[in-house]
Amino acid sequence: MTSADAVPPADGVTATFRFYEELNDFLPPARRKQEFGVRCARAATAKHMIEALGVPHTEVEVVLVNGESVGFERVLRDGDRVAVYPKFEALDVRPLLRVREAPLRTTRFLADSHLGGLARLLRLAGFDTLYENGLTDAQTEARARDEGRIVLTRDRELLKRRGITHGCFVRALRPREQLREVVARLDLARSLRPFSRCLACNALLAPVEKRQVEHRLPPNVRDGHDRFTACTGCGRVYWEGSHWRRMRAIIEEVRHREQREPASGGAALKESN
Repeated sequence: MTSADAVPPADGVTATFRFYEELNDFLPPARRKQEFGVRCARAATAKHMIEALGVPHTEVEVVLVNGESVGFERVLRDGDRVAVYPKFEALDVRPLLRVREAPLRTTRFLADSHLGGLARLLRLAGFDTLYENGLTDAQTEARARDEGRIVLTRDRELLKRRGITHGCFVRALRPREQLREVVARLDLARSLRPFSRCLACNALLAPVEKRQVEHRLPPNVRDGHDRFTACTGCGRVYWEGSHWRRMRAIIEEVRHREQREPASGGAALKESN
């Protein structure tokens, strides 16, 4: 039994909820894609009840109460009708945003310890992606808050932490599918900057003269290549070999898929009846 199902005190209230699109994945089958009533304490906020029902607040973009866009801090009253919407990739909902202070100006990620493969592919695609195996939930929360990062995780409880304001629950299991999912959900296809970051340390890459690095190259690379980049952080050297071509194919696959299948913009924004 969750706190949302528990019998409230005598002064409790009842609100009607409806969740849209992928937010239904967090609900038990009996509550998906339909209205349902919830009894809750009189002082419960929209954020408290949304998370008590199993949906991390970082997955929510818009909350309508009785047809009006509200913030997470809105205290629910008896008879309220609550419609909860996920992130809208292709529909501009900025005039309705109330649930967080402001969008992030720069796309930066923090991948949790189970998403190392995704972190590497995001760096390959050019996105600033922090990945440190062993970070605690509290450390993840602090880094995301202090550095303005979007938390990527398969742990929905992590996304419920108060200090994490921007996050994405990753549904896919394999890194390549995870990359496609994140690019599609956050509409990032036009922001791809492949081969601009180091796969190992996340620092930016810069062109480097062959003569500056040739003493570090294997003989076959030194003889067969003339264009190189080097990491501005760890100094690792990159060139366009077979590994580069395989990585290029991954990025082109993601880019072309997004061009063929543009984001739909989620559900039509409406109050449930």
